[in-house]
Amino acid sequence: MAGESVDAPQGKSLGNLKMIWSYAIRYPGRIGGAAVALLVAALATLAIPDGFRRVIDKGFVAGGGDVATHFYYVLGIVILLALATAVRFYFVSWLGERVVADIRTAVHRNLLRLEPRFFEENRPSEIASRLTADTAVIEMVVGTTVSVALRNIVMGVGGIIYLFTLAPKLTGALLLGIPIVILPVMLLGRKVRDVSRSSQDRIADVGAIVSETLGAMKVVQAFNQQARESGRFSSAVESAFGTAKRRIALRAVMTAIVISLMFGSITLVMWQAALDVQAGRLTGGTVAAFVFTGALVAGAFGALTEVYGELLRGSGAAGRLAELLAQVPEIKAPAQPKPLPTPAMGALAFDNVTFRYPTRPDVSALEDFTLDVKPGETLAIVGPSGAGKTTLFQLAQRFYDPMSGAVRLDGIDLREADPADVRARIAMVPQETTIFAASARDNLRYGMWDADDDALWAAAEAANAAEFLRRLPEGLDTFMGEGGARVSGGQRQRLAIARAILRDAPLLLLDEATSALDAESERLVQASLERLMSGRTTIVIAHRLATVRAADRIIVLERGRIVEEGTDESLQARGGLYARLARLQFEGLAA
Repeated sequence: MAGESVDAPQGKSLGNLKMIWSYAIRYPGRIGGAAVALLVAALATLAIPDGFRRVIDKGFVAGGGDVATHFYYVLGIVILLALATAVRFYFVSWLGERVVADIRTAVHRNLLRLEPRFFEENRPSEIASRLTADTAVIEMVVGTTVSVALRNIVMGVGGIIYLFTLAPKLTGALLLGIPIVILPVMLLGRKVRDVSRSSQDRIADVGAIVSETLGAMKVVQAFNQQARESGRFSSAVESAFGTAKRRIALRAVMTAIVISLMFGSITLVMWQAALDVQAGRLTGGTVAAFVFTGALVAGAFGALTEVYGELLRGSGAAGRLAELLAQVPEIKAPAQPKPLPTPAMGALAFDNVTFRYPTRPDVSALEDFTLDVKPGETLAIVGPSGAGKTTLFQLAQRFYDPMSGAVRLDGIDLREADPADVRARIAMVPQETTIFAASARDNLRYGMWDADDDALWAAAEAANAAEFLRRLPEGLDTFMGEGGARVSGGQRQRLAIARAILRDAPLLLLDEATSALDAESERLVQASLERLMSGRTTIVIAHRLATVRAADRIIVLERGRIVEEGTDESLQARGGLYARLARLQFEGLAA
């Protein structure tokens, strides 16, 4: 379910790497080229000891023949090794970057399908960390670790075969140490895997704190909380460092044990080789080739212990991303969605709706709520904070489904329609305006992406935004900054209004759309909104009662229920909650 937490523990294996492979296998040509280059490079590396054996046995003795031939052989191998390594590096690096790009795109695409509930239960900053830190780990695994692992496996197996051709008895003795090496890898590897997962979680915590603090820097500085935030960040960093130290310590111990056992075995084997040379059973060149190849084999198996730790870390990262990919949206189109009737009327109805937010399951935001909004009607919603006003907008846009009852647009239950079709008929101006870190043009075009400049300027004029847009350094191409940092709150609100005007939808949702404007701008924008509202269904959430007096109908909400309904004049005369809110507000203004 999309609303479930994504913090469940991962399986203790490399099984999560299958997800990475499912993306890599899309590029068989690159994989094939990398595999061939890797095999050639590994075999060329193993051929170097044989070249040294020939040089020592033939070139370091009197009458050994043409020494140049043997050195040409070694140089040819070196050139082949260099070329194959370069080709391997290119292909695996390309694969690493390509796979990471595909995974990031797939995760982001899936996140865009999920409903708000998911992001209420899982921190967006932590999710962002997965898209950055975890994909960086995967890039290393695909672009480096897997290649190193395969190369060392080929070198290890090929080296052992070559050692048997040189000295079967010595090779057999050398292989006796392999089980002793594998045992600590298996035992310590499990602990490394668990600590690697924990390390990634701590890194995500650091990223979440940074994102939260930087996004609220004005609040932090206004309340002089820099020291506290610095301490909170330092604690998170130290926690991540502590977890990383445990991982590093475990891998260091594992590496030390493996190298000690492996090279200790080689030393003992070489002792026996020296005795065989003295007895004339082996040549000096054979022993040199055996030592060189043995060192390569030891290095290969030693590197595999390091690689295993990195693969476990990559498995943890892949598992965390796989969790995001596995999330299935709860709010989605049915298998055969009902088409909304045409022409669009903008009629909205709530039939006996009961709704509770997933994060507050014990509190009803709406309780047995019924409301019919007629086409072309202007409805104002008034009530104290927490009465359920914003919830109506959330349900109308089908960000949530009610626990019981139904929400209908133009007579169609929203659960039977495609959410995209429903939202295409709605224009929304929220109280807290979202301005993207893009140009003014792109922010306006969010209402209608294929709008031309004439339409953009017309919408800006209607929203009283054209004047300040023209004053921007690059006009519509001016970068708005993170969260619209380069424009004022009132200007951000007018951009949002222009965006809604551009959308030209039959149902208009205004969450106190003029709240951030000065008196003169409010007057101009209110006139523009009145022209926009003409012939459209409009629902206005009113925090300032002065803005709702012209509404066709006013409903007053309290604790998720309609407690009063009428016009401004009738509600004032009734002396109920509306009249009390009006009195408190206007007395506050007078004071």
